[in-house]
Amino acid sequence: MSLRVMFFLVWDLFLSLISLALAYLLRFNFEVPPPYWEGFLKLYLLLAITKFFSLFLFKQYHFTWRYYGLYEAKKFILAHLLAYIISALTVFVAYPFFIPFPRSVLIIDFFLSLLFLLGFRFLKRIYLESFKKESSRTAIIYGLTPQTKHLINSFQTGAFEYKPILVVEDNPKSNYISGVKVISKKQFLKRTSLPKTLIVAKEVDDLDSLVEEFKKKGVEEFKIATLKRIKPIEIEDLLARKPKDLDKKAIQEFIKGKKVLITGAGGSIGSELVKQCLEFGAKEVIGVELNEFNLYQLNEKYPIVPILCDVTQKEEFKEVVRKYKPNLIIHAAAYKHVPLAELNPRATVKNNVLGTKNAIDIAIEEKVPHFVLISTDKAVNPTNIMGATKRVCELYAQNVNSKETTICAVRFGNVLGSSGSVIPKFKAQIERGEPLTVTHPEITRYFMLTSEACQLVLQSATIAKGKEVFILDMGKPVKIVDLAKKMIQLYNKKVEIKFIGLRPGEKLYEELLLEGAEEKTKYKSIFIAKPTLLDSKTLFEKIERLLKAKEKGEIIESLKTLVPEYSPKP
Repeated sequence: MSLRVMFFLVWDLFLSLISLALAYLLRFNFEVPPPYWEGFLKLYLLLAITKFFSLFLFKQYHFTWRYYGLYEAKKFILAHLLAYIISALTVFVAYPFFIPFPRSVLIIDFFLSLLFLLGFRFLKRIYLESFKKESSRTAIIYGLTPQTKHLINSFQTGAFEYKPILVVEDNPKSNYISGVKVISKKQFLKRTSLPKTLIVAKEVDDLDSLVEEFKKKGVEEFKIATLKRIKPIEIEDLLARKPKDLDKKAIQEFIKGKKVLITGAGGSIGSELVKQCLEFGAKEVIGVELNEFNLYQLNEKYPIVPILCDVTQKEEFKEVVRKYKPNLIIHAAAYKHVPLAELNPRATVKNNVLGTKNAIDIAIEEKVPHFVLISTDKAVNPTNIMGATKRVCELYAQNVNSKETTICAVRFGNVLGSSGSVIPKFKAQIERGEPLTVTHPEITRYFMLTSEACQLVLQSATIAKGKEVFILDMGKPVKIVDLAKKMIQLYNKKVEIKFIGLRPGEKLYEELLLEGAEEKTKYKSIFIAKPTLLDSKTLFEKIERLLKAKEKGEIIESLKTLVPEYSPKP
């Protein structure tokens, strides 16, 4: 028996003795006739045994002082009630053994014992909350939700370091919650002296604007309360698009029960697609990846069929498709880093164009019902090899004879936090205290959360009829220099911003839609680009010439013939 159980047992025995003695005294107006004391010890032993049994059964000897609350108290009352029911039945069955015995003593003792034993359990918690050292760190909570009450209670039990002194709600219906004042946002904006920390406890559509608003009032530290923890507000939280027309039901109906094969499954987008497909009920996910370590990490995290395979090797990839017979192929494998693609044009053409061509051809040959190509905003009016190769992939997907396979492409901008993205780079520079390197003061990019982008990719597939290039609504483009400034503010660090000039193939503005070329779908977040229908024979001949090109100049010229709008930058 542990020391904790021994401690509570000793106290329970002592308090039970006091409560029963007091019950006798109250029953006889503090003048107990001597004969009645003869049954006292027998009744006490009976109650002590039944109480210990019941309280142990309801785990009332295994708790932490500071977390003893309403739930534990309910269990205690049930345990106590069970103990007295057993005791009363025992007395009823063996009544002569307890004579002389005043029956009303059991009822009086029930309430006294409940008061003493339960009160003892709350005593230490009351002491901790009343006499613990006051936290010097105060905070405002934004949002009146069950999470708000949890935060306040967590401080009161000592589990949370911030002391909530104010709750701000847009339209509050109460003045206080757990002793903390609740005010409207309008009232809050009139205040002058405020804590330096804001904790957001509810879903906010425009978190960026909210943070800016509170900054003006002097708030310096921003956090989000999730179900599991309190975390600092990250730049990803501010830039998240949160599409309101996300149709999870349609996605689930489309994915559930299907075998899904994802190429480039170990990358940022590929791994998120793996996760989403599993969550939406895919029967089996086949993760195809060339990078062994990425595939290892993915397989450790998710229940997939891990396949090390190079999609540029057609026969090798065909064997995989033939063996697993997927219902859907999502082709995410590609070289996406613009400067590296400029330095390695032949490898980029091989991986992006040949890899995509192989994947599409095999899907058609093996009669895979659905094929989705992951494209990029850099395919619109491309100025670099990476964007031009992805545009070639879109053209092939739109002009190939797809037969029984529904083929579509989905075009979107940067996903937040992906490998090679500017955000992880800025984070690393801030942590090292280095200047944030921005290529140009006017450079802008579109951003979306990886999870949101991947869900919209799957949603696009649900409405595909064939040959579409879907474009995801990425909202407004973000200036990279503004992004850098926001990150410096969020991290509360004093670092500079350094402009280093545009990199090879990089342009100031990315475009998702050609002017006047978009077509609406039933979802406001998804558009369709105007189709580019070409003579397939001529297109395929040009692609073959591109794949045979070796020198960079030859590759660029081949890309120009395929993508007339391609305007390479030196």
